[in-house]
Amino acid sequence: MEFQHKSVLLYETIDSLHVKPDGIYVDGTLGGGGHAYELCSRLNRNGRLIGIDQDEAAIQAASQRLKEFGSQVTIVRNNYSRMPEVLERLKVGKVDGIYLDLGVSSYQLDTPERGFTYREDVTLDMRMDQRNQRTAADIVNTYSEMELYRVIRDYGEDKFAKNIAKHIVKRRQEKPVKTTGDLIDAIKAAIPAKVRAAGGHPAKQTFQAIRIELNGELTVLKESLDWMIDLLNPGGRLCIITFHSLEDRIVKNKFREQEHPCICPPEFPVCVCGRESRGKVITRKPIVPTKEEERENKRSKSAKLRVFERK
Repeated sequence: MEFQHKSVLLYETIDSLHVKPDGIYVDGTLGGGGHAYELCSRLNRNGRLIGIDQDEAAIQAASQRLKEFGSQVTIVRNNYSRMPEVLERLKVGKVDGIYLDLGVSSYQLDTPERGFTYREDVTLDMRMDQRNQRTAADIVNTYSEMELYRVIRDYGEDKFAKNIAKHIVKRRQEKPVKTTGDLIDAIKAAIPAKVRAAGGHPAKQTFQAIRIELNGELTVLKESLDWMIDLLNPGGRLCIITFHSLEDRIVKNKFREQEHPCICPPEFPVCVCGRESRGKVITRKPIVPTKEEERENKRSKSAKLRVFERK
């Protein structure tokens, strides 16, 4: 299947970077290269883009799409959490902008054999980097009932998390849960019929939770934000597109903390903790897609863009 992914908040994101024609920029989630193409088209011959992605299909698609920019583009297969090492290896110090699009690509969702979908009965996989040994099936079949409950509750925010975990364990005692269909059957059995009839797909939140757990998505995000700000030149910007409330909350809180890091009690007349602001939040409220973009790309509906500028 051809790698296809419609870039969400494309112009809003690249505009927010305040692109310098001769600047150095990092796309930490390169995908099919949609945002990268727009950014590269604003650079002069001295400008540079470093694109990082852990998905081999994305690397191939972006390499093709960005071919016209030649040596201005460097593409690396890795997780954005290794960005400092990638830049060090490329002998790059500070950069002028970094951006992340944290959504699962349309390609990953629409390629059944990747095992992200709850629309077809396929092998339960969900790996964003297929070099990883562990799959979603390993989590579903080896986590204890309490661990499954924690994952589904915390990452899926599903009110039936306890019952879903119980039914998964019950199901795997009969035979291993190997396919998306096996998992969906267990989830459906755990949710009352009238609730299933009223809402969206009953497996959506559990699938999201297992995917986040497998790929360490929230942990990686939480641990990366501080040093990404460190990598920016003064005036450099960090733009992050999130697709669900858990990611957005992490970004919002971390940006706020970097702008106002002081932990002194409010009654202190002066700051004594020594924590200094490292920049400012550009987006007091997140930038969201227009109604037109939502109509053209229904997967953009939950997207939120937040921007931080380095001091």
